[in-house]
Parts: sequence; structure tokens; C-alpha cells
Amino acid sequence: MSASASSESSASSADKPRKRRPYAPRVPIEQRREQLLDAALAVIVNDGYDRVSIDAIAKRADVARSVVYGAFENLDALLTALLDRQQARAFARLLATVPDPAKLRDPAAFAAETVRRMSAMVHEDPDTWRLILLPPGNMPSVVRDRIETDRERFRLRVEQWISLTLADRSDPERGPRLDPQILAHALVACAEHFGRVALTDPGRIDPSRLIGQVQVILGAIWPRTR
Repeated sequence: MSASASSESSASSADKPRKRRPYAPRVPIEQRREQLLDAALAVIVNDGYDRVSIDAIAKRADVARSVVYGAFENLDALLTALLDRQQARAFARLLATVPDPAKLRDPAAFAAETVRRMSAMVHEDPDTWRLILLPPGNMPSVVRDRIETDRERFRLRVEQWISLTLADRSDPERGPRLDPQILAHALVACAEHFGRVALTDPGRIDPSRLIGQVQVILGAIWPRTR
């Protein structure tokens, strides 16, 4: 290659604009952390746990790696914070779907209102519930353990409600004998199934149709007391 050609090549390379690193405007640290946690959640939902990394999170959030390290010490710290946030958020929302049994004593009406709230919950935050109801095969065991712990906590709440409802009957000998523990497992499993359907095929079953059937079935099992 001649000197002139080499010179032209160097000049041409120098003239090419360099790819700029993402510029992240200054924001409060808590806001930045929430942004990065949202980005990490999006990476996991779309690509799985195996693909989550500082680089992937920075790319999703459109910031430089240094911004991520400025908010979290390392990837483990970021993922632990994400797990803590999603666990607290999911369980709080799940509990909020259960009406106050003291105000809504009729079992059919109680269950129907719970289904209505659960349908809205899944619709409003599908990413969180996709990880819980449709977990990827590469989900870390620590995440699975936390999900199962919260599932059991919720089942116990449902069991307590069923026990309260049975004790509240004016004639406990009337109607079928029900086991609160077994029925709680069945109801929670049923709710999770329809949650998965809502995530994978949203238009398949209309929430009002499901609510109507819940009222019919539980109304038959637990007739209103007079």
C-alpha cells in the first residue's frame, strides 16, 4: 500500500463518527434504581435468566455500564434487589385481591369479587405474573423457593377464609362436608390456571364469564344461610 493510500485510509477512518455511548441524564438514585430494575425484569421476561447481565441491563435501559455500577455494586446485588421488590409487590397485590370477609360474608360473592380483582391484577402487571405463573426453565432455585413460600402463605389465607365461612354457617350439618385445606389447594390451583390462560391467550375466556361460573358453582356448594 502506498503512503498516500495509507494516509487517505487513516483520514477516512478519522472522519467516521464514533458511536457514542448512551448518555444518561442525572436522576435521583432511587429513580435510577427503579429504572434499572425494570430493565432487568424486561430482560428476564424476554430472554430468560441466562441472558441477564450488566451489559444487557444497560442496553435495555439505554445507559452506560458505569451508570448501572453507580446504582448497584454488582449483578448479584441488582438481582437480589429485583427479587425483593417483585416479591413484596406481588404478595401485596395478591393480598389486595381478597376482600374483607367481615364485609362480604356470602361465599359466592366473595369469590367472584376475588376473581374480578385477580383478573385486573394480571392485566395491569403481566410481566410480574408471567414470571410467577409461567416461570422459565432456567429460573434460579432461590426464586422458585420464594415463589412457593408466597404461594403457601396465600393458600393459608384462603384456607382461613374457608374455615371462617364454614364456622359462620347457621346449620353446619346442612350441605356437603368440606375440607378447608383441600378446597384451598383446589381454589388456588384453579386461580393459577386461569391466570396462565389470561397471560397466554387473553381473549380466550372473558373475566365476566369466569366470574359468573364461580358464582354458580360456589352458590351451589354454599347456599346462602337465612
